[in-house]
Amino acid sequence: MLTELFFLPPDHPLITPASPLGQCAAEQLAAYLVDPTVIFDLPARLKGTAFQKRVWAEISAIPAGHVRRYQEIARNLGSVARAVGQACGANPLPMVIPCHRVVSAAGLGGFANHTDGWLTQTKRWLLWHEGLLI
Repeated sequence: MLTELFFLPPDHPLITPASPLGQCAAEQLAAYLVDPTVIFDLPARLKGTAFQKRVWAEISAIPAGHVRRYQEIARNLGSVARAVGQACGANPLPMVIPCHRVVSAAGLGGFANHTDGWLTQTKRWLLWHEGLLI
């Protein structure tokens, strides 16, 4: 079961998957890079609070090429945008649970607990790859 995925810095050397599950994840990620509408189908076990899992379920329903605002998800869950942002930052399976599709009312918002740097650039690129300009 997949429990975590990590974004590695751009200068990190490529790592060859060491297991069949790792190979499958790598193949699905490569397929997404060709076609952003690919739906990930990996066996996963999520570790998180009940609230985080509710947020992640909302995020998982956002199709490629679309975004939702932190506040909109918060309203649907009877919560606040900051709590949704924290759940996004705690997402153990980015890409599988596409938290890059959640943006702030003022623009891009954060990504993986960062508000600038290469991770934010990664979020911007993922949205661009899906046909969005934010």
